[in-house]
Amino acid sequence: MNAPGSRGPGDTPVRPHPLDHPVRAALTGPHAGFARRRGRVLRYPADVSPWLALPEDATDEDWADAAALAGPGGSLVLMGHRSPPPDSWETTFYADGVQLVGPGTPGTVTARDGETVRLGPADVPEILDLVERTRPGPFLPRTIELGTYLGIRRHGALVAMAGERLRAAGWCEISAVCTAPEHRGQGLAARLVLAVCDGIRDRGETPFLHAAADNTNAVRLYESLGFRLRTTTCFLGVRAPG
Repeated sequence: MNAPGSRGPGDTPVRPHPLDHPVRAALTGPHAGFARRRGRVLRYPADVSPWLALPEDATDEDWADAAALAGPGGSLVLMGHRSPPPDSWETTFYADGVQLVGPGTPGTVTARDGETVRLGPADVPEILDLVERTRPGPFLPRTIELGTYLGIRRHGALVAMAGERLRAAGWCEISAVCTAPEHRGQGLAARLVLAVCDGIRDRGETPFLHAAADNTNAVRLYESLGFRLRTTTCFLGVRAPG
């Protein structure tokens, strides 16, 4: 396999796969309207997502641009960046992760789930409460704008959700998969992931997702739904100098 940016047979450049750098692929592709750029660095608005796209060969100038985009003391999250930040930055967390891709052909999931409902801006307070209790990953006041989010309600209360986050050409990430503790063990997360997959495939795209490498229960669930490991990655949380 040729490395991204290397040359293949006949000295033909090999184009990087969109999922090699999904944050950059999203911010220069389907999510370009959200992009905040400074030099070679891109990020989402602070109330949409903490993801930042930093070059692999990041220089001091790139980190300075990242600090300008973050603002004093601002928090950011990088994917696949294993080098430590400059000493003036604080590392808030580091976790090894996996990237899995789902089946891209129709007919690989169950029939449409009639209990799922589409969530919108009016549901954000409930979503934020559920996220606070279940910790599936960052969800901010405007994250709902990134794609379709679906939920399941019981007695009127939102008890489970899943939705779309990063989008690259031909690909869409499933994220924010969570279930309230008192409703776990009922298969709600699996039903929501399958429902989100349906919508992604309806657009002719292929679903993918990320998980912490040590979250074996989640990885096992996704594999049971047809997702397969594409690559390993890591997640690095950093805070800009104050």
